[in-house]
Amino acid sequence: MSDTLAPGLTATRRVEVDAKRTISFMGDDCRVYSTPNLLYDIEMTCRDLLLEHIDAGKDSVGTRVELDHLGATLLGMWVEITVTLAEVNGGAVAFDFTVRDAVEQVARGRHNRFIVGIEKTAQRLKAKQAKAG
Repeated sequence: MSDTLAPGLTATRRVEVDAKRTISFMGDDCRVYSTPNLLYDIEMTCRDLLLEHIDAGKDSVGTRVELDHLGATLLGMWVEITVTLAEVNGGAVAFDFTVRDAVEQVARGRHNRFIVGIEKTAQRLKAKQAKAG
């Protein structure tokens, strides 16, 4: 583990809400950022921050999410996702996050990840695939 991986690290990413990130069941005039896509963007922001502070050959997997999706962000708007590393316990890490658009806070919560070795994880997954046959 890197010496720089410590609580307090933060990152902010701006994401444009394009059509592929929106729901369509409310009609084209009311396309808004979908919760699954919001979650994906939060996860990737956390993961990318971790990758800057962990060794080569390591990555991370999501293990838990607490997400309050508080407001709708319309197609064509942007959001800023801010993640802060709150806890480090060995390979287990927890992030607090907030998401804002140009008008309001649209989400908040906590996301847990676990740092893994890529090669070892791949071996484990291939063994499971062989068992599932």
